[in-house]
Amino acid sequence: MEKTKNQKEEKELSKSDVIYTFKFNNELEVNRLGYGTMQLNGSGVWGDSSNRDLDKRVLHSAVESGVNFIDTADSYGPHTNELLVKEAVGVYYDSIVIATKGGLERSGPGQWHVNGKPEYIAQAIEGSLKRLDKQRLQLWQLHRVDPRIPIEETLAPVADAVRAGKIQYVGLSEVDIKVIERARKVVPIVSVQNLYNLSERGWEHVVDYTAKNGMAFIPWFPLASGPDKLKDKLAHIADKHNASTSQIALAWLLKRSPNILLIPGTSSPAHLQENMEAVQIKLTDREFEILSK
Repeated sequence: MEKTKNQKEEKELSKSDVIYTFKFNNELEVNRLGYGTMQLNGSGVWGDSSNRDLDKRVLHSAVESGVNFIDTADSYGPHTNELLVKEAVGVYYDSIVIATKGGLERSGPGQWHVNGKPEYIAQAIEGSLKRLDKQRLQLWQLHRVDPRIPIEETLAPVADAVRAGKIQYVGLSEVDIKVIERARKVVPIVSVQNLYNLSERGWEHVVDYTAKNGMAFIPWFPLASGPDKLKDKLAHIADKHNASTSQIALAWLLKRSPNILLIPGTSSPAHLQENMEAVQIKLTDREFEILSK
């Protein structure tokens, strides 16, 4: 007996189910739609923004809306962003996960300098603990690998901090599989944060590698919509779902792999709520394929 059109559509949708939580090391569970704080700074990610009270309200609203994974870095500001996170959501520390990063120095707006020296990394960890007012960092990530220094040396103080109970989990950023495997010989790695979105997919193999090995993959710059051809596809599917193209881009990432954690950032309360509603969009397998081509 031939299946009806509705039955076919229902089957297609049933294959599109997405799990919206992820567990670090099969222990620490977070919602896969988190929040990134990079935009809560002044121009060039330098100093505080012009409306710090609004920034705190956005962070507070994110947690109230269901976000329990917030990503910051000591280089945002530098140092001002971690203080903002503590002031805004410190009261929620028992129920949220704060991820931070170290390994970049700043000399001015828009200027970033890699520093993987062990002594600097040790200082960065202590600084983040103090600014976030934490006894232990739940997820500390190496912001960039310093090409001048073997990663084994860079991560030595990180491994020391894990043993001392100052760091629970360790992640990396902008790394390939070879570097991940070298790092794993020094300290367990639970996450990788690389540039990845619908139009920039150079790290596909790392997404698959992390999924296979039980690590989180945290794409930064997740909302890029890419060339006009892709924008047209996004717009068409967005219209079908009565959604924005940004929401469709996030929904695609959520469906791409169950280990992907999203950290879209915004300084707008309205845009924050729009991003949060992306979990309500259920892309069919066909829509996913169209966007993936």
